[in-house]
Order: sequence, then structure tokens, then C-alpha cells
Amino acid sequence: MTVYDHITQNKRRSWLLVLLFPLTVLGWIYVGVWAYYSVFLGFYRYDAQGSLVLVESSALSILGLTNQTVMGLLPWVLGAVLVWLVVSYYYGSRMLLYFSAACPITREEEPEVWRLTENLCISQGMPMPYLCIINDRSLNSFVIGNRPHDTCLILTTGLIAKLERSELEGVIAHELAHIQNKDTRLMMLAVAYISCFTFLSEVFFRAAIRSASRLKDSKKPMGWLLGAAGGFILGMFFAVYGFMVAPLVRLALSRTREYLADASAVLMARHPLALASALDKISKDSRVEILEAHASMSMLCIADPLPSNGVFGFLAGISSSHPSMTDRIWRLRQM
Repeated sequence: MTVYDHITQNKRRSWLLVLLFPLTVLGWIYVGVWAYYSVFLGFYRYDAQGSLVLVESSALSILGLTNQTVMGLLPWVLGAVLVWLVVSYYYGSRMLLYFSAACPITREEEPEVWRLTENLCISQGMPMPYLCIINDRSLNSFVIGNRPHDTCLILTTGLIAKLERSELEGVIAHELAHIQNKDTRLMMLAVAYISCFTFLSEVFFRAAIRSASRLKDSKKPMGWLLGAAGGFILGMFFAVYGFMVAPLVRLALSRTREYLADASAVLMARHPLALASALDKISKDSRVEILEAHASMSMLCIADPLPSNGVFGFLAGISSSHPSMTDRIWRLRQM
């Protein structure tokens, strides 16, 4: 596969994610509401025409909901999902910067990092990305942004302090290769896809807690009880689905993008052994504490910032968005 084939494939997968995202959310919401209605608010029977009809119970009338009401909400859900996509596309970089607590740096603060990045960008004829650092002694890096002129390269302070000049240049070249190969746009969409379900689960869990807190003071506790139960069930639906979606999305995103970024970095910096040495050091200390609360961002990093051990580590490796670090180092040394 050439670089151009990879870029075309990334564009195709980006559009596929955009199309599947709202359809998946709508389908899962309908399944959740259907299950809630079936278990808590009534049951289904066959009418004379052989169609399934919801037999509404008194609990349904307490909440003032009907099946038609729920169906009427679906267009609004679709609109909310599309808004989420637009906001994630244009403002996702700022949100990820906020979550990672990354701070911008100037030429005067980190002249070596600035000089290496600027030289590589000039050699490739690409715009200079914004440079930021995360105050963490571990070694990791990632790049965010949808378009080349508004991308941001983030490095940890440990990476800058512990790598040799040639090793740091190889890591920066790797991240710049992701920009060139249009990987960043696909990764941003994938993060928006996965984080949406996490966000919705938190919304419904908070709604369930709020409803449960009003049970004592309410004259009609049955309604608030059903509201709390419904919020909890829908929250569980989205939480479980988020855990189901994340591995599938990672599997759908080809691991070859990391191999290709490594190879492109070698073409930029002309030093495969330096990048191999850098990856070896990164693999021994890649955990970034600030990213533990935002697991969906792990696919952006040069190495998984949330490593797992034992059986769970093996299972996580199967669906990981990153290939084996040992294999990446071996390939670089063969170059």
C-alpha cells in the first residue's frame, strides 16, 4: 500500500464513520426505549393484523409518554448527533487540549523542539503545527486537528527531557507523518464517535440520580421512581455500548497507519535506528495520568498511554488501535 492509497482509504473510512455514527446512536436509543417500555411500562401483543402493539400501562400515563412521543423524539436525537459531529469537527481539538491539560510553548521556552519541528516542516513543505506540552514525566506524544493548518503537536515533558536529539526528531517526524497521511481527521472522528456514548451515559446516570433524590418529597413518587429506573437503564445501555463500540472502532481503523507513519518518519529524518530507540524508551514508560479519565484519546498517542497487563492486557491488545511496539521496533531496525 502506498501513501496515496492510505490517504484515500482514510478519507473513505472518515465518511463511513460520519454515516454510521447517527444511525448507530438512533438504533441503540430505540432499542433502549423499547426495552424500557417492555420491562417497566407495559408489554407487547399481536393485534388482528398480526402487528406488535404496545399495551400501555397506567405507569405510562403517569409519565405522560406514548410510543408516538418517543418516535417523535428520534429526529431531535438525529439533529443532536449531527450537532455533536459538527462541534467535534471544528472544536474537537480545543476540547482534547482541555482534557489533556496541554499548555502551548514558544520558541524561547523550548528552542530545540521548535527548531526540529520547523526544520522537518520546511523539508516537507507543510505548515508548522502549534506546539504544546503535557506536564508528565512519562514519554508519549500525539497530534490533533482536522486540517494541516490548525493541527497541534503535543509532547510530554518526560519525552523532551529523556530522549536524545535524534530520537526526539524521529518522534516529531512520526507525528508530522500522521498529519501528512490524513490520519488525524480519522482519529478525531473516532474519538468523537466513542466519547459520545460515554457522554450520553453520564447524562442519563445524572438524570437517574436527580429523579431518585426527588422521591421523598414528591406526592407522586411512582413517576420519579420510573424516571430514575429509566435513566439508570439507558445510562447502562450507553455505557455498555460504549465498551462494545470502542474495540470495534479500533479494529476498523487499520493498524498499518502506525507502520506507515514510522516509515514516513524515517524518510523525513533519515534515521530509523533513532526512532527505534525512541520507541523502545517510550514503551517502558508510556502511561499518562491525565489521559486515564479519557480512554478514547489513547488511539491518538504514539504508544498506548493506558497499558494493561495479564489476560486483560492480551485481550486489549487484540482490539488495540496500535500494533505491537516490539514489531514496530523490529521493522525499523530492518530498515
